[in-house]
Order: sequence, then structure tokens, then C-alpha cells
Amino acid sequence: MANPEQSEKLRSGQGFVAALDQSGGSTPKALGLYGLTPAAWNTEAEMYGLIHEMRSRIIKSPAFTGDKVLGAILFERTMDGEIDGIPTAQYLWENRGVVPFLKVDKGLADDQGGVQLMKPMPELDALLARASAKGIFGTKMRSVINAAAQPGIRSVVAQQFEVGQQILGHGLIPIIEPEVTISIADKAAAEDILRDELAAALDRLSTDVQVMLKLTLPETENHYQSLVDHPRVMRVVALSGGYSRKEANRRLSLNKGVIASFSRALTEGLSAGQSDADFDATLARTIDEICAASIAG
Repeated sequence: MANPEQSEKLRSGQGFVAALDQSGGSTPKALGLYGLTPAAWNTEAEMYGLIHEMRSRIIKSPAFTGDKVLGAILFERTMDGEIDGIPTAQYLWENRGVVPFLKVDKGLADDQGGVQLMKPMPELDALLARASAKGIFGTKMRSVINAAAQPGIRSVVAQQFEVGQQILGHGLIPIIEPEVTISIADKAAAEDILRDELAAALDRLSTDVQVMLKLTLPETENHYQSLVDHPRVMRVVALSGGYSRKEANRRLSLNKGVIASFSRALTEGLSAGQSDADFDATLARTIDEICAASIAG
């Protein structure tokens, strides 16, 4: 059963959700943007150690508190790690007032019919049980839409909600994330189809449950307003999707009721070589800007 205090924070809090969930494939890129090249590690374990240090530095920064950061999405290894000897999810909630989420998908299948479904997750029940025991509030799972093809988009939404039901069964709140690729020519048409498919799937949910949605910032402002207002939706959050922080914030501010869940746009400008004072000041400015854009929407 979801923590009522955490649920209320997600429903009504003034702030955003930080995405700190880079996985194996995206970790080298994230470290590169942080100023660490592959020469900085010799093994995969060392690489993951460096990304955990980066995430810990962000989480422990004075600006990273529940006043503006409502939640944080973690990679499985981050959940299994500790910050100052305290399990990460526990540290987030008890020390920072930030609601912990977990990325649970295992990556994307190859493109078929203009979409990329999630790879199978045969060990999901065991992971969800472990996450629940560690104090995780909810989960995130990502699919990708590369074309305005209704059969493909319908299959993405169906898979997302099927897995979402499995997650709800463990008392966790799923973040449904069907990402629309920002560079496709028919992005607006894809967003029309996606909105309608999501609405239909939400209408089929039991009246006593809620999910969250994580969506690409749309071409038309307030395009997802009907989903923001849907009684089965706890909150709609937006991914930055490759937009610069400035452009992501601009688009976000045009969408009422949608808050940020940025990854690259959150860590933009942070580097391993910065002094703690410079790092904290840069992160504080970033958090202020993203929070302001989230509230403006």
C-alpha cells in the first residue's frame, strides 16, 4: 500500500521529480557529460561506483530537498547502494523529504511497427518485492514511439498498462512512460494517437487505483490536459527527451498541471571537477529553474 504522506506530496506538491536512473547503456554518456571519460574506470563495477558517487553528490547537495524535488527515480544499483551508510531510498525520504522511485524496465526491444516495446522482465515480481521492502514508493518503465502508427502506439500502451497492473499488485505506483521521440516528423500526430490510447486505458482501470504518466513535452500546449485531469492519474510528469534545459523549461511552462521529470536537463552544467561550492550553486540554480517551470505550467 502506497505511503499516504508520499502520495499526497506527489499529488499536490509544488516541485518536480528528478530522474537519476541512467542504466548500463546510458551510464558512460552520463559520466562523459559529467566530465569523466572511460579512462576514469577499468571495470563495470568501477563505472557504476562513479555514477553512484555522482548521484550521491546530487542527493546530498543542500538544494536537493523535498521543498522543490518531490521525488527521485533511481536505477536498481542505486537503490541497492547507500548514502552515508543509509540505504538510498531511506536516505531520500528520511533525510531529504524526497519520494523514492525505481526504474524497473530492462531496456528496449528493436523497433517494430514504429515503436520499441520493453524487453521481457521475467524477474519483475522479485524486484518489486525487494523494492517495496526497501521503501520504494513507485516505479518507472520506458517504451519509445518513433512514428505516428496507431497499432504500434496501442501495443505500447497495452504493454505499459499490463505491467502497470503487476506493479499495482505490489502496492507500488507505476509511472507509465511511452516516450515520443522528439525528432520525428509526425510527432504531433503521434501525440494525438497516444493521448487517446492513454485515455482509453485509464478509463479501463479500477476506480480505486491511480498511476502516474511520464510524457514527452508536446507540440501543442496543454495537449495532455484531459490526462492531467483524469481521476486515475496521480500526476503527469514530463521528460526532457533531449531538449536543452532552456527549451525543456520553456515547453514545460506552457503545459498546465504538468511537472518536470528531467534527467539530462537536471545534470546539465554539473561536472566532477567542480568544487562543492560551484557544484551546489549550479545545481541550486537548475533546481530553481525547473521548479519554476513546473509551477508555471
